Amino acid sequence: MKIDYIEFASPRMEATKSFFTDAFGWSFNDYGPDYQELANAGVSGGIAAGEASPPLVILKADDLEAAFAKVSSAGAEITREIYSFPGGRRFEFREPGGTAMAVWSET
Repeated sequence: MKIDYIEFASPRMEATKSFFTDAFGWSFNDYGPDYQELANAGVSGGIAAGEASPPLVILKADDLEAAFAKVSSAGAEITREIYSFPGGRRFEFREPGGTAMAVWSET
């Protein structure tokens, strides 16, 4: 699996968008008040409305169940079981060092 997406969280969506635009020249695709997709940032990503936290590193898998089994058996703490969202499904976990990560698939 490879890193596919980076997701930021912000309780002040408009301020975060303005900062990223002014500081880095990024633009956004608007998916409503709770989600903005990064455009021209050099990597796929987005900003979700919510409590500020470190960015979430998201990997992409062709077989989500197999990825779940592999991550679980390697010692990850599963923090959110497989769930659906518009565009696919994913699960979330912490690797043994504490970094929050997720794996998603289109199916």
